[in-house]
Amino acid sequence: MRKALAWATALLALPASLIAQNQKMPPIPTPVGPAVPPASTQTAPTRISLEEAIRLALQHNHALLAARSTILQNQAQEVTANLRPNPVLSWDTQFLPIFQPSNFTADYFSNNAQFDIGVGYLFEIGKKRQHRLQAARDQTAVTRATVADNERTLTFNVSQQFVSTLLAQSTLDLAQQDFDSFQKTVDISEARFKAGDMSEGDLLKIKLQLLQFQSDVLNAKLAKVQALSALRQFVGFESVGDNFDVDGQLDYQPVHAGLDDLKLLALQTRPDLQAAHLGVTAARSQESLAEANRKRDLNITFDYSHVGGVNSGTFFFNIELPFFDRNQGEIARTRYAITQFQEQQTETAEQVMSDVVNAYEALRSSDQIIQLYRGGYVDQAQKSRDITEYAYRHGAASLLDFLDSERTYRANQLAYRQALATYMTSLEQLRQAVGTRSLP
Repeated sequence: MRKALAWATALLALPASLIAQNQKMPPIPTPVGPAVPPASTQTAPTRISLEEAIRLALQHNHALLAARSTILQNQAQEVTANLRPNPVLSWDTQFLPIFQPSNFTADYFSNNAQFDIGVGYLFEIGKKRQHRLQAARDQTAVTRATVADNERTLTFNVSQQFVSTLLAQSTLDLAQQDFDSFQKTVDISEARFKAGDMSEGDLLKIKLQLLQFQSDVLNAKLAKVQALSALRQFVGFESVGDNFDVDGQLDYQPVHAGLDDLKLLALQTRPDLQAAHLGVTAARSQESLAEANRKRDLNITFDYSHVGGVNSGTFFFNIELPFFDRNQGEIARTRYAITQFQEQQTETAEQVMSDVVNAYEALRSSDQIIQLYRGGYVDQAQKSRDITEYAYRHGAASLLDFLDSERTYRANQLAYRQALATYMTSLEQLRQAVGTRSLP
């Protein structure tokens, strides 16, 4: 103890000695540039709420940003789908006297050589460009709904990890409180031992029990650091500082919405179900495009020719005769694809209903457990611990009774905090199942 006091005194005296040394040093020139905030401002921990954590995750999570880029890719494909065919320029020169160089004269080129130049264009029949554009737009809508579902999943992951961090903080607070309280008991026990009111064996048991409280504090600190690290990965490492923390506490928020109302809300808001609906629409657009591609395009070319001193123009028309290939296979495939997406839509709707029911029942079960604790078990455990501790400190209770009441109280508090965290997680799971954070 004396060594610890000596070290503390030396550390407190260290800043004064450093200040004295700095006063003897020449002044350091002020750098040119933006002002640097004070050190206290830089090292102050940033506390973020749950809504702030979700906002940061939606802005900085790299997996979500990568998914959002697919929307831009689909929009670029819309540009490609709306493009018209390029015209074709062709030309040729015939009857050149390559092996008789002496004939390379102006008269020969004018009267004997042939020159052709033409421009061709492919006219798409059946509104293929319009169908391509519509199919691309429908696919972009599906991608946008899929990305929205990724946002829904990320929001739940952030919320779940945020609750885990709150639980870690609450466990750390409890462990620190228990440690401080038991440290006072150790001090009283040492005083009783010196006064002859306690045996050395009981004092050693008390001190050995203190090790458990110290271990609980260290384990709780590690759990808090790990929970913050996992949360930072969701919100983005660059969006918060190394010393950030969460702002909130384990809390009970009752939900009064009925199951039928939640099911109806989920059918209206779940982005994965919307993606399934849009998938059917996109499949029908692909079928319409396949039907349009069955029609053959017309290729028209105009050629200017110079032959034997005569200038002339020629039109060429080219169209494929669909005797064999009428795009039958692609049309059939797109029709089967419509059936596939319709089945997926039904499956997704059933999954949505199942998710809502499971989340609702889990929330109800957690709510019942919370009510049991709030109905008196928490207060009873604390009151029992306080009475036994008071009796033990005044010699009216045995050491075994005191340690047993401490274990019971700690177990009860940990279980209550875990029940609160489970309830909050179940609430976030219900929000994920419904597809919105605003519950009726």
